[in-house]
Amino acid sequence: MTTLRDTAFAKINLTLAVHGRRADGFHEIESLIAFAALGDDVTLEPGEALDLAVEGPFAGALAGDNLVIAAAQAAKALHPELRLGRFRLVKNLPVAAGLGGGSAAAAAALRLLARANRGALSETALASLAPELGSDVAVCLDSRPAMITGRGERVKPVADFPSCGVLLANPGVPLATQDVYAALGAEPLAAAADVEAPNFDGDFARLMDYVASRGNALQAPATRLVPKIEDVLAALSRLDGARIARLTGSGPTCFALFSTEDEAKRAAASLTRQHPDWWIAASSLQPRTGG
Repeated sequence: MTTLRDTAFAKINLTLAVHGRRADGFHEIESLIAFAALGDDVTLEPGEALDLAVEGPFAGALAGDNLVIAAAQAAKALHPELRLGRFRLVKNLPVAAGLGGGSAAAAAALRLLARANRGALSETALASLAPELGSDVAVCLDSRPAMITGRGERVKPVADFPSCGVLLANPGVPLATQDVYAALGAEPLAAAADVEAPNFDGDFARLMDYVASRGNALQAPATRLVPKIEDVLAALSRLDGARIARLTGSGPTCFALFSTEDEAKRAAASLTRQHPDWWIAASSLQPRTGG
């Protein structure tokens, strides 16, 4: 069978509220998610044996069990007749960066297995597997703008999300999500609220107003752990055309939004000249389905 290809798109938390620490140890969150048109490359050569090869500029930073293998094993447990095969992950995104790389790779693996086993893995089956693998895997399955709640497993698609430019910058310091939540010190959850997904009607100005009126609750504790985040945010804010600069997820990757991808790319060139030691990438945020 021909090698199947997919992309584990970079996940961006445009907003992130933490409502409290749940009894199960997770945190109740509310986050507007979008995906950049860049990410890690994932391929599958269908076969009977399960294998994974990892390469790329950030392959050496991966350690321990990989969510690609975990996703394949979970799918196989659900459907023992499933055909697996050899996965190849090209790690283009930095690790422990707040970009949901592991979750996105797991979601890409599930999509590839569904394509390799026509009819064996329904959308319902994939949706049931996703939360078992990680809180962000559910939203990464479709890789399109959404509002996530709960611990991240409840996903409400966002309609008419406007296309815009995004610039990502990472100072090269890994930051574990659990460390940031520990530094946040959230109070026990009082009550979970039901949140409606916004509709931006394709209006970039409306998106900017929404994002500007909300923050990222993890930005302050992440900055205490990695003070360089403050430098990244300041540098992004000074770029021509930057409309807003913020931490994504638990960081340390930060983003700036621009009205167009071309603006973001020009800003990326300028930022790279100023900080050649940072990981910097420009792309777009736009509606997209996985696969």
